[in-house]
Parts: sequence; structure tokens; C-alpha cells
Amino acid sequence: MHSQLFAIIDVETTGGGIAGNRITEICIALLKDGEVVDKYTTLVNPERDIPHYITALTGIDNEMVADAPRFFEIAEKVAEFTKDAIFVAHNVSFDYNVIRGEFRLLGQHYNRKKLCTVRLSRKLIPGHLSYSLGRLCNTINIPHLNRHRAEGDVDATVILFQRLLSLDEDFSTINSFLNPRSKQATLPPHIPAEQINELPEEAGIYLFKNQKHQVIYAGKAKNIKKRVLSHFYDKKTKEYQLGQETHFIDYELTGNELLALLVESEHIRKHYPKYNRAQKWPATTYQIISYVNQRGIIQLALGKTKVLHDSVGTFYNKTEAIEKLEEICETFKLCPRFCTLQSTSEKCSHYRIKNCEGICEETETVAAYNLKVQAAIQSLKENKLTFAIQGKGRTKDEIAFALVAEGQYKGFGFFDRSEAICNIEDYEPFLKLQPASYHTHAIIRSHLKKHGERNVVYFDLKSTRPPKPNRSSRPVRFELR
Repeated sequence: MHSQLFAIIDVETTGGGIAGNRITEICIALLKDGEVVDKYTTLVNPERDIPHYITALTGIDNEMVADAPRFFEIAEKVAEFTKDAIFVAHNVSFDYNVIRGEFRLLGQHYNRKKLCTVRLSRKLIPGHLSYSLGRLCNTINIPHLNRHRAEGDVDATVILFQRLLSLDEDFSTINSFLNPRSKQATLPPHIPAEQINELPEEAGIYLFKNQKHQVIYAGKAKNIKKRVLSHFYDKKTKEYQLGQETHFIDYELTGNELLALLVESEHIRKHYPKYNRAQKWPATTYQIISYVNQRGIIQLALGKTKVLHDSVGTFYNKTEAIEKLEEICETFKLCPRFCTLQSTSEKCSHYRIKNCEGICEETETVAAYNLKVQAAIQSLKENKLTFAIQGKGRTKDEIAFALVAEGQYKGFGFFDRSEAICNIEDYEPFLKLQPASYHTHAIIRSHLKKHGERNVVYFDLKSTRPPKPNRSSRPVRFELR
């Protein structure tokens, strides 16, 4: 290993993610036996405009690179210069992926073993608040001139790497990072490997946080550790950028996937994380509403909204809402016209519902009709289910539950198997209250559709008899209040 050639590399770029990043400057210093034996540096014409914010950071503008060689003109030099070397950089994934991207545009494959001086520093010089090149150089007294230019950053990284070599005399740490079976170089630079190793292999949610401890991504998993690692092994630009911004990972065990989904949904609602897409915006719900028209008739209608109101009934999709409206219209002998199931102003003529008793022809009194509508509304309110979905807890002695009261999600919790749970009030000491939303409804509805009544405990709020768990796999009809 002492005669091993190391290529310490830094690139300046146009910015814009891995796929759109083009090189504006590159510097490569070759290190052998702890000494610099050669160096190559040049500006590069990126063949696109350099954004103003990049120029403000690096000082490199369009005029400076106008007459510089394009990458295809230096590609052979870069490949030959690093041919027998280990690719070393501060936050190596960035520089390595940018250079690989340039070669890929030329239809060429570029592959080198690589080492990250951020991760090596975390291992060999632990305990520092920041491992950015500038901060680390200030802390351990490494001269860092001409920052954010390729040669200035390479010169500082060379000195840092020389110190790291002196702290790893038998190369045990470097060899472990170079091991093909090791994922060290793939992990984000700001996250200590110990933090990854300590992640549980159980069901729950995980939160990626930036340097300011702000949640930038919330996810759920059956196996937290496996799912977190899958983000870092993914080569997509979005996943790479997520890894670059992640400094801390928090997690919360839930025992089972249903609770993981519900808790994840709440974190997305609460933190509005930068890298989450799903569930960030309220989805459309369909509600059965009632109002009194000019004739004094109580009329039912279907409303579309993104806010959950305490309406007669709220439904997951339009088809489900129309089916319920048709069902109560037929059951209570209501008029399709006054249930907004047809738009005619004449006598109702619904294709299926034929048992209207004449309110549309004024052969039925308004008072009599309104009594039927009130009975229909009452039936909708009374048919709201109250139940708990029980499942695997965080330990073998624990039971997890999600609670729905009168059709509305109330929250989740855990209780010991030794607890006597006989009625809905018995859940309250263990209940963590949560807001209901379109998304929590969709999660519970999907779970019931998939698993049926298995492990669902129903409660009749009018009865004093204790409930019995239902272990059937028959689908459950669940409507949201």
C-alpha cells in the first residue's frame, strides 16, 4: 500500500444535480509514498452557461472558460493520469459521479476505486462539529488558500490526506474502506457509519434531517435499516442530493406497517419535508351535504372539497359517494332530483331508482318528505363504525392499535398484553391523539380492504357488552366521518 498511487481530485461545476452538472475546472494531484509526484489542473469549457450563483461562489465565469478545452479534449489525459490510482476526494461521491457523467456523455466507462476524506476524517479524527473542507482545515490548522477553486481545494485535501495516512500506518482503516463488500464510500459523507449501524431492523418510520435538524424526508419501512441504506445505494440524482443534505437520522419504532404508514403521514403533514412528494397536498374528498331549498325541502347533494368538514358523510372517492347517495335515496324512498342524482327540473326519471313518492310532482307533502330525509341523515350518522385495529407491537409483550371512533381516525398507541381492554374507554390512557385527514382515511381503508376484519375489534357505543375481536378476512366497509 505504501507504493500505491493516489489521485487527489477536485472539480468545480455548473451545478444542477448529477445529471446536469458539467465541469468548469479540474485539478488532479498524484500522491505516492506520501509525496506529490505530479499535478494537472485546467479550466474546462462546460459547453453551457455558468449560473451567476456559481460564479459568485467560485469566481469562474463564462468569459474565463470560453477558450478553455472542452472535456472531450482532456478526457484521455484525465483517464491516463488516474489510470493506476485510487480516486480520492473530499466528499468523493460528488467529484467521482461528475467525472463519470462526463465520460458517460462521451460513451465511455470510467471506473476507479475511491476514498472519501470526509468519511476517513470522521473515522480517524473524530469529534469535530463540522467536516466540511473549510471548517476542518481551520480546526486542525491546514492552510486552505484559494477556496472553491479546484487547485486550492486539492492542495488542502492533499495535506489532509497526508495526515490521515500518518494516522493509519497499517492502512487498516483505508483497506476497510476499499473493501469491495464495504458500502462506506457509498454512504453520505456527513453521517457517521455508527449511526447507520445502530439503526434497527424493525418496522417503523425514519426521518432524514439536515444540518439544522430540519426534517427533509420522512419514510416508513418494515425494516428501517434496510430501507435507509437503499436510499444511499440508489444512484438517482434526487436520492444522491438527499444523501448529501442529510446529517442526522432519527427513527421511531411502530411494531407494524399500518402504524408506520399513519405515523409517516403525520410527519409529512407536520414537517412538509423537502424531499417528500406524496401526501404533501390535501387530496379531494367527496361529501354528502344537506341544505334547505326555496320550497323548504331538505335537499342532499354531493360536494367536492380538500378540507374535511363535519358533513353528513365524507368519502374516499366520487364513485363511493354516489353509490351511498343512491343507496339512501332508494332505501328511504327519496327523490333522485332532490338528491342531486339528476339535473332535470321536471318529474324525476332516474335510470334505476323508481320508488320516489311524488315530492317532485308535489303529490307528497314537504313535511312528510323531510321526515324521510332526516331519517336518512340519521342512519348515515348512526352507521359510522367504531373500532380498533390491533397488531404487532414494538416488543413481544406489546400490542399496537389504531383507533377509529364513529368513522373518524383518533390516533394510535401501544398497551401491554396483560392489560384488560374491554371497552373503547380502556384505550384512552394509551392513545396518542392524531389529526384525521384524507390520507389517514386512505391508509386505514386500504388496510381494511387488504386484510379484512382480521384483528379488528368493533365497539357498539350503545351496548355495555364487551367487544370480541373479529378474525375474519371479510372486507370491511369503512366510511370516513
